[in-house]
Amino acid sequence: QSHVGHSFEIPEYTSEVTGLGTLRVLEALRFLNLKKTKFYQASTSELFGEKPSKSNSFNENSPMVPRSPYGVSKLYSYWITKIYREAYGFYTCNGILFNHESPRRGETFVTRKITMYFAKKILGSKEVLYLGNLNAKRDWGHARDYVEAMWKMMQKKTPSDYVISTGKQYTVKQFVNLVLKELKINFRWKGKGINEKCFDEKGNCIV
Repeated sequence: QSHVGHSFEIPEYTSEVTGLGTLRVLEALRFLNLKKTKFYQASTSELFGEKPSKSNSFNENSPMVPRSPYGVSKLYSYWITKIYREAYGFYTCNGILFNHESPRRGETFVTRKITMYFAKKILGSKEVLYLGNLNAKRDWGHARDYVEAMWKMMQKKTPSDYVISTGKQYTVKQFVNLVLKELKINFRWKGKGINEKCFDEKGNCIV
């Protein structure tokens, strides 16, 4: 269960799968004494939860203050992975990855929600795209690069934990603009705050 929004709706299920799920796999390794097996824990930037206090970036030593049931569950997974590495000597590592996108991204995530909407739009859809905070910023990278980073973590002689990101942030509005320009759709924004809307060249509200 990797959706932040859904974790508020199904916190118990999220904790069982995203938190205790990791423990169950680690316990299986311990019970079967699979010392040659390498274990990668897919962690998340949601561990940090808030902006860094002094710098504009996060690293492996940044405070972890999650702000969602998903983030809290992932924090449990992060620490239990470290504990099994230190207590039992297993090769376990945490990859603390920022947003990584691809065409395989789930359709409930904002990037796919936007791209799928405009794919339908150029095919004649009359629907309007509803988005939340247009000024929300995210560090978006490509999943292919992040999977390569995961593989490289597992090739290290000594297991450790790593933060992976592009180091660049873009707003949801900027993402929408990039998609519109890529599809050569003429547009203009009107209004401010929660009243901000995007219109096409015919004056139809599209976002």
